[in-house]
Amino acid sequence: MHLIQIFLPLIEKEKKGFSINLYTAIRKELTDKFGGITTYTRSPATGLWKEEADETVKDEIIIYEVMAEYLDKEWWQNYKQMLEQQFQQKEIIIRAWEIDVL
Repeated sequence: MHLIQIFLPLIEKEKKGFSINLYTAIRKELTDKFGGITTYTRSPATGLWKEEADETVKDEIIIYEVMAEYLDKEWWQNYKQMLEQQFQQKEIIIRAWEIDVL
């Protein structure tokens, strides 16, 4: 079994939020494909990273999480590219690891 997490931005570059319909469509698509989804939306997580030595970038995100028997890397790479276009981001982080369900 694999656990896959998708880190989605809440705020556009122009400092306004994305349409709720975008998040709803993604949740529906992932639920239909994987049979369920967990969304961490109670309070946005904050990501900080350095793009330049003297510049820290801040991003507010939510996390979508699904479990899958098989990790189809090609599907996830294509899905990541689609999300990057929809959210107009240089990179959307998607991470996965193998887990044991007890």
